[in-house]
Amino acid sequence: MNPLRIVRTLLASAFLWLCFTAHAQSPQPPEIAARSYLLMDVGANQILAEKDIDSAVEPASLTKLMTAYLVFDALRAKKIDLKQALPVSERAWKMEGSRMFIDPKMRVPVEELIKGMIVQSGNDATMALAEGVGGTAERFVELMNQQAKALGLRNTGYRNPEGLTAPGHTTTARDLSLLSVRLIREFPEYMHFFSIRKYRLEGTPTANDTNRNTLLFRDPTVDGLKTGHTAAAGYCLVATAKRDFPNMQGRRLLAVVLGANSETARANEAQKLLNWGYTAFEGLKLFDANQAVVEPPVWKGARKTVKLGQAMPIVIAVPAGTASRVRTQVVRADPLIAPFNRGQQIGTLKVTSGEQVLREVPLVALEPVEQAGVLSRAWDAVRLWVK
Repeated sequence: MNPLRIVRTLLASAFLWLCFTAHAQSPQPPEIAARSYLLMDVGANQILAEKDIDSAVEPASLTKLMTAYLVFDALRAKKIDLKQALPVSERAWKMEGSRMFIDPKMRVPVEELIKGMIVQSGNDATMALAEGVGGTAERFVELMNQQAKALGLRNTGYRNPEGLTAPGHTTTARDLSLLSVRLIREFPEYMHFFSIRKYRLEGTPTANDTNRNTLLFRDPTVDGLKTGHTAAAGYCLVATAKRDFPNMQGRRLLAVVLGANSETARANEAQKLLNWGYTAFEGLKLFDANQAVVEPPVWKGARKTVKLGQAMPIVIAVPAGTASRVRTQVVRADPLIAPFNRGQQIGTLKVTSGEQVLREVPLVALEPVEQAGVLSRAWDAVRLWVK
């Protein structure tokens, strides 16, 4: 046989083997009828499936996730109180789109306005909250954009607190996932608002009491988060579920579906993503929160070693049936010279499966290490020089 032909055959075989291996390591997601979508394993902080996640889209009422973030932050900072009654301005009363049906004659408790914003997607409730927290809607929008920048939402711009179509009012599936994860992690005490199925303020229309997130009625493991719809945005949904497995309790996934064709379609596509994610991938806890991954020696320190780990559990998502292939490696500087502050990054945990890097996790000092005294530092300096 021609030697050149043999080389070509070997190269082709190698290429096919690589393609097969990559395909085997990365489960293929189902077809999703949406302009863009994303599925994330929240605990592992891994994207499991995606399509056009950095394409600009109108968020519609998913905007209210950022409004909720700022309201929850104000509650925690005690700038407002759940029982505090806020006035309803003319501007809030006359808001277009979805409404809670409040008017200027009322003073509505913050807790009721939050329910109206999240369950009923009320633009009037949203405006009342924005004015209550920011003083004016315009100042609140400034706070929204400042918070977006602080959270690393690089492709998000807000023009209003409720999500009605406006030039420059855009986001991406990636940014929505980042915001949603921060909401879930930072404000667990307020997450129950997103799982309320029915709510209306006494005296308002009974036909307006149902959460538009139909997955709350369909799947008992779904506990949020928010729907959105405008003519330009299409039908959108950020859905999250938490399911228990023998090897991991409370495994949470987050699905972002943008630009579906109908209310039913957005729910179906989000459900499809969640179900696929739970079956195609398994969660694997490598280390508990504040567990030392490694305890390397320290030079010139009051302690001889420093414990490296994470304040949260270190979890990864791997294709089902491949957990035994996972390997970990700690990458750090050597030698380590004190002092170190608690929470200071000192190394990285590299998690691999075969040749594939699954995740790189920063490792931080779980406890402070002060400098040693002068004599100890001098002695360690000599030892390092000899070493």
